[in-house]
Amino acid sequence: MKAEMVTTLPRLPVPKLLQRRIGRAVADFRMIQPGDRVLLGLSGGKDSLTLLHLLRAMQRQSPVPFDLGVATVDPMSPDYDPQPLVPYLRELGIPYFLERQNIYERAQKHLLRPSYCSFCARMRRGVLYRCARREGYQVLALGQHLDDFAESFFMSMFYNGELRTMKAHYRVREGDLRVIRPLVYCRERQTRQFATEQALPVIHENCPACFGKPTERQHMKELLATQEAYDPRLFKQLQRALLPLMGQGLDGLEFEEAHD
Repeated sequence: MKAEMVTTLPRLPVPKLLQRRIGRAVADFRMIQPGDRVLLGLSGGKDSLTLLHLLRAMQRQSPVPFDLGVATVDPMSPDYDPQPLVPYLRELGIPYFLERQNIYERAQKHLLRPSYCSFCARMRRGVLYRCARREGYQVLALGQHLDDFAESFFMSMFYNGELRTMKAHYRVREGDLRVIRPLVYCRERQTRQFATEQALPVIHENCPACFGKPTERQHMKELLATQEAYDPRLFKQLQRALLPLMGQGLDGLEFEEAHD
């Protein structure tokens, strides 16, 4: 579903700290090249909506020209209604694609685990890959932030016995698409604050991976929050420690692995 190109909403002011952090991430991990066509995976949560406005600001200010489109995957969960995003993206004047896929039913049918995170995340990403290829985008931008990277690291260590996390920039297995995560240096509390201050149309209960069920990721989030209360420097130190894993294989743009 493609929105009409009509611009009526004013551009939102983006905090300088967020601008600096996303700019540094894009430069450090060589995320966007001249002429790239970038498709943002927009769930409607605070993170992806914040990334939308950061990328719009970057598109306007950066000397590196790139195109920007937006796609939403509707997993057809009873807890998720993406329809409010349609008029919002239309008024922003950005090409918009609403992809409906019954991920919810497949997860309920094929999985018995209490957390569907990995299964549904991969399903949703596959839908975004197909949309990007169909519409001629070669870069897919996702909204995971530093908190997500840290949580993924500890989940991988605790549950799989591996020292791994998500990558900031990689190429998909087929080799035709690159995936970037420009919020890699940003904190979740920063995206939450921006979304609240700018009254973004956040869709709550938006994660098609959990459908209101408790997840391992939520448990890890609570554990890290408890530790950060004791040491406010925690995420600064974690970012430094995780940098080699975030950029693993970047020189050759490593292909995606099963865990990512």
